[in-house]
Amino acid sequence: MANVLTDGNAEIKVSIYDVLSKTINSLLKSAADKLKGSLRRQFIAETVIELGAGGQSIAERELGWNRGTIRKGMHELVSGIKCVDAYNLRGRKKSEVRLKNLERDIRDIVEIKTQADATLHTTRQYVKMTVEEIRKQLIEQKNYKDEEIPKRRTINNVLKRLSLHLKKVLKNKPFKKIPKTDAIFDEVDKMNREADASEDILRLSMDAKATVKLGPFSRGGRNRNKIEAADHDFGGGSLTPFNILLPKYDELFISFAESKVTSDYIWDRLDDLWPEFRNKYNPSTLLLNLDNGPENSSRRTQFIKRAVDFANTNQVKVQLAYYPPYHSKYNPVERTHGALEQYWNGMLLLNAEIAIEIAKNMKWKGEHPVVTHITKIYEKGVKLTKKAMSVYEGVINRLEGLEDWFVEIVPCNTSI
Repeated sequence: MANVLTDGNAEIKVSIYDVLSKTINSLLKSAADKLKGSLRRQFIAETVIELGAGGQSIAERELGWNRGTIRKGMHELVSGIKCVDAYNLRGRKKSEVRLKNLERDIRDIVEIKTQADATLHTTRQYVKMTVEEIRKQLIEQKNYKDEEIPKRRTINNVLKRLSLHLKKVLKNKPFKKIPKTDAIFDEVDKMNREADASEDILRLSMDAKATVKLGPFSRGGRNRNKIEAADHDFGGGSLTPFNILLPKYDELFISFAESKVTSDYIWDRLDDLWPEFRNKYNPSTLLLNLDNGPENSSRRTQFIKRAVDFANTNQVKVQLAYYPPYHSKYNPVERTHGALEQYWNGMLLLNAEIAIEIAKNMKWKGEHPVVTHITKIYEKGVKLTKKAMSVYEGVINRLEGLEDWFVEIVPCNTSI
C-alpha cells in the first residue's frame, strides 16, 4: 500500500514501510543507547535475529551498530555467559589514581610558600614555587621517584584544585627583607610540619583584619540588586574582625571587636575556645602562628604574661612562632581575611548586627565559620614593669639566635 502525494503536476508515491522504518530505526537506536554493557549487547543481538538473514549488515548500515559488538552479544545470548566490562583495568591509570597522597603531599610542600593577596581584592592564593621546584621537593621531602612523578599539567591541575596560582604579584612584593628572614621561614616551616603530623599538637593561625567602618557605604563590590549607598563615609561605628584558623582542619572562628584588639582580647578569645579545642583534640601543645604586631609581639609584656598564665592554668605547652617582618601575608589566617572581604563586598554593613549575620553566612572551605560579637571594651596600653617582666622571662624559653620569633612556654604547677 502507498500514499499518493501531489506536488504540482507530479505524483510521488511514499511507501508506508519507508515511513515506519525511519521511526523504528530511531526507537531502536534510542533503546540501545539507554542500556549499558551486556544488556545493551543482548538487546542488539535479539534485534539482529529478528531482522533475519543479513541482519548484521542491516544493523550496521541502518543503525550504526558495530559488527564486533553484535557478535559479542550473539555469543552472550547463545552461551548465557556475560562478559564483564573492566574499564578500570584498561590502559595506564592517571597519576592521581596511582599516587593517592599526591595532592596532600603537594599541599604540604607549598604551604610555607603560599601567600594571600595583600590588597584583599581577590581570594586567590599565590605560590612562589615553580612546577620544577615542586617536583624536586616531592623527591627530596616525600621520597618520590623521578619516573613516577606526573608531568607539569597534572601538578598544575592539583594546584588549581587547591586554589593556588603560580603567577608572581608585584603588589605583594615584601617591602624589605631582613637578614634572618630565610632562617625564620625555615623554622616556622619545620614547626608547622611537626605540628600537622602530630596528634598532640594543635596549630592555630591568628590575626586581626583592618577595622571595618559601619554605615551605608559602598565597598566597591557588586550586587544583583540595585543598592544605593551614601556618598560620604561619615561615622557609624566600626568593628575589627579577629580570625583564628585551624589550618589542619580548615576550621575558622571570627570574633568582632568593638574595641581595640589588645593582648588581653586575644587571650580572652583563646580562653573562650579552649574548652572546645581540649574536648575535640585534647592537645598537649598549642602552636600559635602569628605576625609580630604590637599587641601580640613576643616582647609585649602583657601578651607574654597572659601566655604564661594560659599555659599554667590549662597545663598545656604553648609555642609562639612568628612570621618574618613584612611577610605576614604568608600566615594562613590572612587568606580568610580575603574570603570575608570578597564575600561582603557589594553589601552595605549598616550596623554591627548586619555585619555579623553576613559573616555567619560566608563559607571557608565549604563550612560556615563560628562568629561571635565582643562588646567588652578593652583597656589599651596595659604593660608590666621591668621587674615583673623579668619573672616571666625566667620561665619562658627563646630560640637562640631567633629569640624574638620563637618562644616556648612549658607549664608549671605554681602560679607566678
